[in-house]
Amino acid sequence: MQADEPVTIFTVAREAGVSKTTASDALRGSGRVSEATRETVARVAERLGYVPNGSARHLRKASTGTIGLHVPEVLTRSSYYMSFVFGVVEQAARHDYDVTLITSGQRRARAPRVDGLVLGDPLGGDPVVESLMGTGLPTVSCERFPGARQADGVVWSDHAPMLARLLDHLRESGATRPGLIVAGDESDWAASVHRGYLDWCGSHGVLPLVRRVSFDATGDEVRAAARALLDVPPGSTRETPSGATRDTPSGAMADGPGGGGPMDALVCAPAGAATEVAPLLREAGANVLLASCVDSAGTRLADPPITAIDLRPREAGASCAELLFELLSGAAPAGTERLHPIELAVRASTHPR
Repeated sequence: MQADEPVTIFTVAREAGVSKTTASDALRGSGRVSEATRETVARVAERLGYVPNGSARHLRKASTGTIGLHVPEVLTRSSYYMSFVFGVVEQAARHDYDVTLITSGQRRARAPRVDGLVLGDPLGGDPVVESLMGTGLPTVSCERFPGARQADGVVWSDHAPMLARLLDHLRESGATRPGLIVAGDESDWAASVHRGYLDWCGSHGVLPLVRRVSFDATGDEVRAAARALLDVPPGSTRETPSGATRDTPSGAMADGPGGGGPMDALVCAPAGAATEVAPLLREAGANVLLASCVDSAGTRLADPPITAIDLRPREAGASCAELLFELLSGAAPAGTERLHPIELAVRASTHPR
């Protein structure tokens, strides 16, 4: 063959001394091809550097060769979601598929030209998510969609028990009244964290201290939420869905030791919130243990490093993509749900002081 000749399936077939059909069947693992011939064709293809024409193969299968990935636009700057995207893209590449990114800022009159969809932490009330779920395309969501529709497949994590484990750790470290900063309940993840916190407080006789912030909360908003929780007087509770404050008399819920005292630990649910709050706690001289519901390079490199829940986003993205491909091939039935394991990383920010 000439040095500049493109390597095609015809080239491989000629060099291996077989027909194009035999070479194609050998490389696809189909047809009636002997093992010896299959190995010969594979060796020739590897030697020549043959790369299958993915576009042609998808065309023969009436496939676009692309899956769609939607993440909330306000969260695309988060390192968690970037890791999630990489996980989806890497798994798609293993199946010779491309990925089209769809955000909530993209309003479209037609369904995207993709074979299926992955929805990363879909938010209730997002019109783009509602539209995508109405296309009839096979869909997998990371966490359940808090709306009327449900995806064909769901990859989810058991956040409430992991949060309880984190709160138990804070209690063992001497904290008696942990507070929580959480995003609104538009996502299944945030709602699970919120419910898990309230359940833990109820079972331990602790007056809850919750401040809700928006999903696209700025550093200023997060720090304002932390200040508001630090300012709550002992014996009061604060739950602020929209900035309003509700105070409960001492003893209304606190039947455990220290259940209505000042906040001495703070759990930040939104990604990046804990690193925003840490300097404020230091400046205020507050002896408050600090933890995050989302691990990141920022929590690991903070001074001191911040205890966090590792949601393993890259693996979550890969798991969502793999489940979608199984739905597309018929290997998994609609309605399949898979549990994605998460971990607690205990660090110096929650060591007793």
